[in-house]
Amino acid sequence: MSMTPEEMTEFVDRLYATCASGDWSAVEDMLTEDFAAHEADALPMAGTYRGKGGLRELFTVVMGMVDVAGLERRDLALGRDCAIAVLTMRFADPSLAPAELCEMMVFRGGLCCEIRPYYYDPAVFHAAVVAKAGALA
Repeated sequence: MSMTPEEMTEFVDRLYATCASGDWSAVEDMLTEDFAAHEADALPMAGTYRGKGGLRELFTVVMGMVDVAGLERRDLALGRDCAIAVLTMRFADPSLAPAELCEMMVFRGGLCCEIRPYYYDPAVFHAAVVAKAGALA
Protein backbone atom coordinates (compact mmCIF):
# COMPACT_ATOMS: atom_id res chain seq x y z
CA MET A 1 0.00 0.00 0.00
CA SER A 2 1.52 3.29 -1.13
CA MET A 3 1.42 6.47 0.90
CA THR A 4 -0.55 9.43 -0.41
CA PRO A 5 1.34 12.60 -1.38
CA GLU A 6 0.02 14.27 1.77
CA GLU A 7 1.20 11.34 3.93
CA MET A 8 4.67 11.42 2.35
CA THR A 9 4.96 15.19 2.84
CA GLU A 10 3.91 14.94 6.49
CA PHE A 11 6.27 11.99 7.02
CA VAL A 12 9.30 13.79 5.57
CA ASP A 13 8.70 16.92 7.65
CA ARG A 14 8.06 14.86 10.80
CA LEU A 15 11.24 12.80 10.25
CA TYR A 16 13.39 15.94 9.94
CA ALA A 17 11.76 17.53 13.00
CA THR A 18 12.09 14.35 15.06
CA CYS A 19 15.78 13.97 14.19
CA ALA A 20 16.39 17.62 15.08
CA SER A 21 14.68 17.15 18.46
CA GLY A 22 16.85 14.11 19.23
CA ASP A 23 13.88 11.79 19.90
CA TRP A 24 15.67 8.75 18.51
CA SER A 25 13.09 6.27 19.78
CA ALA A 26 10.44 8.07 17.70
CA VAL A 27 12.84 8.18 14.72
CA GLU A 28 13.38 4.42 14.95
CA ASP A 29 9.59 3.92 14.89
CA MET A 30 9.62 5.63 11.47
CA LEU A 31 12.24 3.29 9.94
CA THR A 32 12.10 -0.28 8.65
CA GLU A 33 14.22 -2.98 10.29
CA ASP A 34 16.41 -3.08 7.16
CA PHE A 35 16.72 0.71 6.84
CA ALA A 36 19.86 1.97 5.07
CA ALA A 37 21.27 5.48 4.66
CA HIS A 38 23.95 5.68 1.97
CA GLU A 39 26.56 8.45 1.98
CA ALA A 40 28.73 8.89 -1.12
CA ASP A 41 32.45 8.10 -1.13
CA ALA A 42 33.18 11.79 -1.88
CA LEU A 43 32.05 12.76 1.64
CA PRO A 44 33.90 12.34 4.95
CA MET A 45 30.96 10.37 6.40
CA ALA A 46 31.01 7.92 3.46
CA GLY A 47 29.41 4.56 3.99
CA THR A 48 26.12 2.83 4.61
CA TYR A 49 24.39 3.19 7.96
CA ARG A 50 22.03 0.27 8.55
CA GLY A 51 19.14 -0.73 10.77
CA LYS A 52 16.80 1.22 12.98
CA GLY A 53 19.80 2.88 14.68
CA GLY A 54 21.47 3.75 11.37
CA LEU A 55 20.05 7.25 11.07
CA ARG A 56 21.06 8.11 14.62
CA GLU A 57 24.58 6.81 13.92
CA LEU A 58 24.82 8.92 10.75
CA PHE A 59 23.43 12.00 12.51
CA THR A 60 25.98 11.58 15.32
CA VAL A 61 28.85 11.22 12.84
CA VAL A 62 27.78 14.29 10.82
CA MET A 63 27.18 16.48 13.88
CA GLY A 64 30.61 15.48 15.18
CA MET A 65 32.16 16.73 11.93
CA VAL A 66 30.28 19.99 11.34
CA ASP A 67 28.29 22.54 13.30
CA VAL A 68 24.87 22.67 11.63
CA ALA A 69 22.79 25.71 12.51
CA GLY A 70 19.75 24.70 10.48
CA LEU A 71 18.32 22.52 7.76
CA GLU A 72 15.69 24.08 5.53
CA ARG A 73 13.47 22.00 3.26
CA ARG A 74 12.87 24.23 0.26
CA ASP A 75 10.94 21.82 -1.94
CA LEU A 76 9.72 18.26 -2.13
CA ALA A 77 9.28 16.08 -5.23
CA LEU A 78 7.04 13.06 -4.74
CA GLY A 79 6.96 9.76 -6.59
CA ARG A 80 4.98 6.57 -6.10
CA ASP A 81 7.14 5.27 -3.25
CA CYS A 82 9.76 7.97 -2.75
CA ALA A 83 10.22 11.64 -1.97
CA ILE A 84 13.14 13.89 -2.86
CA ALA A 85 13.64 16.76 -0.44
CA VAL A 86 15.56 19.80 -1.71
CA LEU A 87 17.54 21.09 1.27
CA THR A 88 19.83 23.88 2.39
CA MET A 89 22.13 23.03 5.30
CA ARG A 90 23.37 26.14 7.07
CA PHE A 91 26.44 26.02 9.27
CA ALA A 92 26.97 27.82 12.59
CA ASP A 93 29.89 29.78 11.11
CA PRO A 94 28.16 32.40 8.92
CA SER A 95 31.28 32.76 6.76
CA LEU A 96 30.75 29.23 5.43
CA ALA A 97 28.63 28.73 2.33
CA PRO A 98 25.56 26.59 2.97
CA ALA A 99 25.48 23.06 1.60
CA GLU A 100 22.85 22.46 -1.07
CA LEU A 101 21.62 18.89 -1.28
CA CYS A 102 18.75 16.59 -2.13
CA GLU A 103 17.79 13.58 -0.07
CA MET A 104 15.85 10.76 -1.65
CA MET A 105 13.71 8.85 0.84
CA VAL A 106 12.20 5.51 -0.15
CA PHE A 107 9.09 4.24 1.63
CA ARG A 108 7.75 0.76 2.26
CA GLY A 109 4.71 -0.06 4.38
CA GLY A 110 4.37 3.51 5.64
CA LEU A 111 7.98 3.60 6.89
CA CYS A 112 11.26 4.88 5.48
CA CYS A 113 13.51 2.07 4.25
CA GLU A 114 16.26 4.08 2.55
CA ILE A 115 17.80 7.56 2.37
CA ARG A 116 20.31 8.64 -0.29
CA PRO A 117 21.68 12.20 0.02
CA TYR A 118 23.10 13.95 -3.07
CA TYR A 119 25.31 17.00 -2.38
CA TYR A 120 25.54 19.58 -5.16
CA ASP A 121 29.12 20.49 -4.18
CA PRO A 122 30.78 18.20 -1.62
CA ALA A 123 33.60 20.78 -1.23
CA VAL A 124 31.22 23.00 0.76
CA PHE A 125 30.68 20.21 3.31
CA HIS A 126 34.43 19.50 3.41
CA ALA A 127 35.06 23.21 4.16
CA ALA A 128 32.66 23.02 7.11
CA VAL A 129 34.52 19.94 8.42
CA VAL A 130 37.85 21.80 8.18
CA ALA A 131 36.36 24.86 9.91
CA LYS A 132 35.08 22.82 12.86
CA ALA A 133 38.38 20.93 13.16
CA GLY A 134 40.23 24.25 13.20
CA ALA A 135 37.90 25.64 15.85
CA LEU A 136 38.51 22.58 18.03
CA ALA A 137 42.31 22.71 17.62
